[in-house]
Amino acid sequence: MKNTLKNIAYNCRKATWLIEKKQIDKLTIREKLELKAHLICCSECRMFEQQSIVINKLVYKLFHKPQITGGVKLDDDFKKKLQNQIIEKLKKN
Repeated sequence: MKNTLKNIAYNCRKATWLIEKKQIDKLTIREKLELKAHLICCSECRMFEQQSIVINKLVYKLFHKPQITGGVKLDDDFKKKLQNQIIEKLKKN
């Protein structure tokens, strides 16, 4: 039991995944407890959670409330260059 708690408490990768999942879906009771246990002792993940919430709110406003931001529009030339870069990267892999 102690080993399980230790793994939960110090697994930042899982904690960050749960933080992101929590913003788009409901966590199970077990996931909530695991995340809470981790956040108690990990200041970096607490900071990550705060930053993630802010970023997600900004992205939501950017794409779902265009009257606030004026909408997101990319120049056609920029889109073409970006598309070409993506194609080139995919060819290399």
